[in-house]
Amino acid sequence: MASVTPQMMRDTLCHWASGVSVVTTQFEGQISGMTVSAFNSLSLEPPMILVCLSKNAYTTSLILQSRVFGVSILGEGHADISNRFAGRVPNLDHAQRFEGLATMTYESGAPILAVSIAWLDCAINTLHDGGTHWIVIGDVLTTGSQERAAPPLIYFNRDYRSLVLPVEEPGS
Repeated sequence: MASVTPQMMRDTLCHWASGVSVVTTQFEGQISGMTVSAFNSLSLEPPMILVCLSKNAYTTSLILQSRVFGVSILGEGHADISNRFAGRVPNLDHAQRFEGLATMTYESGAPILAVSIAWLDCAINTLHDGGTHWIVIGDVLTTGSQERAAPPLIYFNRDYRSLVLPVEEPGS
């Protein structure tokens, strides 16, 4: 049986469409954030989410120290923000990724991107070893969304996509 390589995994999993979020934190005056697509709802009662964070990422190290994080769910038209927090904009350090972007803070103190279509403010409940990533179970402290949110930003086959929403019939 052949070994599955990281490239084989990338080539296969690029066919799984996912939403795009930015996970953020702050610790001792330092702020950081990174683009994350491995994010899911886990439980409604109690409210919990699951997010997978690269063990080698600077943001992950701050989250492990602060024990809190925010998740900002991006809408279509936010590909530039996703790229910025994914490290695809050269010469931006972690704090500079936030320049020009309004943020909000709630219970945890983690910055939430004001442009997000929805957000969650979380504290770490549990960590699980997931190979190259930490599987982080977060308790949702507070959450919210825009009343008239844009459709979500979707990542599929190594590019950003938009949802095609159904056309509303007149009179409905």
